[in-house]
Amino acid sequence: MDEATSVGVEAKKGPVVDTSRAWGGIDLGGTKIEAVVIDTAGAVLGRARHATPGDGSVEDVVQAMYGALVDATRAAGTTPQQLAGVGVGAPGAVDANEGTLRHVSNVGRGWTEPYPVAADLGELVGSRVVLGNDVQVAVAAEYRLGAGRPYRSVLGVWWGTGVGGGLVLDGVPWRGRGAAGEIGHVVVKPGGARCGCGRRGCMEAYAGRAAMERRARKAERQGEKTVLFDLMRKKGRPRLTSSIWDKALAEEDGLATWLIDRAVRMLGAGLASAINLLDVEAVILGGGLGTRLGPVYAGRIRDAMRPHIFVPERQPPVLVVELGELSGAIGAALLSQPPMK
Repeated sequence: MDEATSVGVEAKKGPVVDTSRAWGGIDLGGTKIEAVVIDTAGAVLGRARHATPGDGSVEDVVQAMYGALVDATRAAGTTPQQLAGVGVGAPGAVDANEGTLRHVSNVGRGWTEPYPVAADLGELVGSRVVLGNDVQVAVAAEYRLGAGRPYRSVLGVWWGTGVGGGLVLDGVPWRGRGAAGEIGHVVVKPGGARCGCGRRGCMEAYAGRAAMERRARKAERQGEKTVLFDLMRKKGRPRLTSSIWDKALAEEDGLATWLIDRAVRMLGAGLASAINLLDVEAVILGGGLGTRLGPVYAGRIRDAMRPHIFVPERQPPVLVVELGELSGAIGAALLSQPPMK
């Protein structure tokens, strides 16, 4: 599922949850907020999903994050205040030491200046909140518990509202100075389409769901026929979610097919360039579109990479996330756990 509706899951069957050994994780996305409660082994005890306030302030977004966590803990038979820790995976530039977030373009009204998300949410939770980049924590979760387990070095690409990335190199998450892995801002066409970051020609300007929706709206205004917005209205959605794109592709909508095919070409070029630089063992495909379309499109993305790979006989596989839509929230919760001994 990709719709940003509220979803709850029953508490895990068995003994009452030991809240001193349960951790909360929140995945902040452009259209939805996913929250989970996990145990020591990373098993999900409860989960919930809320819509991200489409035009909300930063404060509104923090309140929505807390609301999702409340519902997830309720499903797990506990409360946010009883958790051993809470982690948040968020897009944009994260300062983990300060607990601040800035340069966020796809969430609420967006914000450019540092905002103390961890402190604000921590006041509601009543304990310390740890902040990390959304895709980096999701990739770390897949590396530890999901599709990345057989490998030492992986590149994660999260294809959704934007296009995010994360790296694990020789078993170590690589964050650079805090912004490593921003694969969506690899330039695939100098002077090309305007990206949400303000620059031109970024991969995200062609493959990000928000950018594709802007292009689709422009085409519709110019008279091009498409079922995309009919499907959106039927589902009562304010935006083109991943499930709507999937449905439009299934109906062989011309505009949707053209935009997704273009996105795949740009993903192929950008990812191949990253592989040529880093020579990782596998690419892990996640995010709303990546998870929804991955079973079919992972192979197409790998094919689109092939003409640009410097050592084609060692081209890595493109794998779909095993933790699915919960990888980001699980990764955020793992971030709040004490280091493994």
